[in-house]
Amino acid sequence: MKNAIISAEKLNLIFETADDDVVALKDVSLNIDKGEFVSFIGPSGCGKTTFLRAIASLEKPSSGNLSVNGLLPEEARKKRAYGYVFQAAGLYPWRNIYRNISLPLEIMGYKKNEIPGIVEKVLKLVDLTGFEKKFPWQLSGGMQQRASIARALSFDADILLMDEPFGALDEIVRDHLNEQLLKLWKTTNKTICFVTHSIPEAVYLSTKIVVMSPRPGRIIDVIENTLPTDRPLEIRDSKEFISVSQRVREGLRSGHSYE
Repeated sequence: MKNAIISAEKLNLIFETADDDVVALKDVSLNIDKGEFVSFIGPSGCGKTTFLRAIASLEKPSSGNLSVNGLLPEEARKKRAYGYVFQAAGLYPWRNIYRNISLPLEIMGYKKNEIPGIVEKVLKLVDLTGFEKKFPWQLSGGMQQRASIARALSFDADILLMDEPFGALDEIVRDHLNEQLLKLWKTTNKTICFVTHSIPEAVYLSTKIVVMSPRPGRIIDVIENTLPTDRPLEIRDSKEFISVSQRVREGLRSGHSYE
């Protein structure tokens, strides 16, 4: 596709184990355009995280083609094409929030006088201004995840890979972070790939929803989300939201019955 920033074609990924080979991804073909917010949803073990890790060159496909920014994943990784937000915030407890966010910049060799302005900018994006001197243990779980997102944004990569970052949070905090993430996406125009187990979360956040089957991981449905760009939380009560949610649910059911 002309504007595809991530492109997979007949992608297969097999993990070799002592007992038996595990087919994590099977014949996965997908194009993700620049600026899209794409959610991956499916049962545990269906390959959602594996696909993200393949994009990030943390797993190597067994066959098929995968490109990121027109490059092989390992080349894109070297060019720092993406930021990665894991399920756990993964902040270093001995570094305050400022120094956690600045760590990638230090590793990449940014000039010392450049770093404060960058950290200030991304802290503002995730609404953590004033918390830069706090340590991770002094912040709530939701604030720690926002700091993790800020760290991933610090070097201004085009792509943000997010592996179920809000899964361990309570519903109220999760709703708030969903709103903030949607605002962040609109502000930065990043391409976001987002793994979730939550149908409402996938429908609320995404421009496109990729429904995956149980192992071996296959794409059952790709749903173009028809909801308007402006999405207050109350939109989840609308007929259109319920309709899209139902299609996701039907895709998940058909995946389980797939032979």
